[in-house]
Amino acid sequence: MSRVRIGVTGSGFMGRTHVDAAHKLDTTVPVAVAGGRRASKLADDYGIDVEPDVRSLVSRDDIDAIVIATPHHCHIDEALAAAEAGKHVLVEKPMATSVEDCDRMIDAFDQRGLTLSVGYHQRFRDSNLKTGELIRSGAIGTVRCIQMSALFDITTMRDDDGFGGNWGWWKDPRSLAHLINSAPHNIDLCRWWLGTELTSVAARCGTFREDNPNENTTMSLLSFADGTMSTFWSSSVVPTPGFEGEAFRFRIMGDAGVIDLDPFGQLRLGQDGESTVIYEQPSVGHDDSNAAFGMNRMQAYCDQMQAFVNTIQGAPGGEGTATDGRAGVAAVLAILESSQVQNVVKL
Repeated sequence: MSRVRIGVTGSGFMGRTHVDAAHKLDTTVPVAVAGGRRASKLADDYGIDVEPDVRSLVSRDDIDAIVIATPHHCHIDEALAAAEAGKHVLVEKPMATSVEDCDRMIDAFDQRGLTLSVGYHQRFRDSNLKTGELIRSGAIGTVRCIQMSALFDITTMRDDDGFGGNWGWWKDPRSLAHLINSAPHNIDLCRWWLGTELTSVAARCGTFREDNPNENTTMSLLSFADGTMSTFWSSSVVPTPGFEGEAFRFRIMGDAGVIDLDPFGQLRLGQDGESTVIYEQPSVGHDDSNAAFGMNRMQAYCDQMQAFVNTIQGAPGGEGTATDGRAGVAAVLAILESSQVQNVVKL
């Protein structure tokens, strides 16, 4: 079967990530990139073309699918342009910045019979896959509570010249919040593991340590349809050295045991008074530009790209669907609304 030919919008860290994934697979080939001041360098590095804009990229006859890796507010227009051109799309999370835009995207792709997938690569990390298997096997009984954290210091990444860019999108009001960049992964993993939906949120949001019109710190309480309760503490401005192991952490309590998951470290299962290491993730290097394109990090993106290809070709995929993407956006917007109105918001 011929390779799926990939075009990428955005030439920053995530744009390069998806070009690299398409380059590494035998089933895909990167063809061209458009968008951002680093597009020419990215194209040169991988021996692909650079297009002056998204319209010219999606209009190419030698491209089958587009990966959207531009700032959040650009996703809607780029996805609709790709749909009009008959291209399948894998869009980085967040899917869009409003539920209405998510619905417009879903309608555009459904009407044309095209695949619209969402970049929830965490589904393809071994520790997260194994956590889902443990939960669904009943290893800890019925899940009752989940404590989540996503805590780091954005200044350490901004200071790493290897990542490049000016990070202006981080403070762009059109990007809405830090939360919409980080929380969709947490929401998706909970929905995926539990097979249930978020029903209500209560939250407080704030902005600390920087001049930024957007939220950068949130504490929230989430309720799911199956009765599971969850807390989520998210911040991109925790002073270095921060809290060890809390960059992305899940503590899951069931009736018969507990799971302590650090997707960048250990997965531990607690049963009958004993704690056992089930899996330990080799260093991902997500915050180190020198290590970020090694297979420890890139394996999940390659597997996600392959799942996207499988879905395009009518085989089971397993990547995030448009429905999953919409759910993540709806959850984040409800959290922000809850803080604004200082009340519980139902979904």
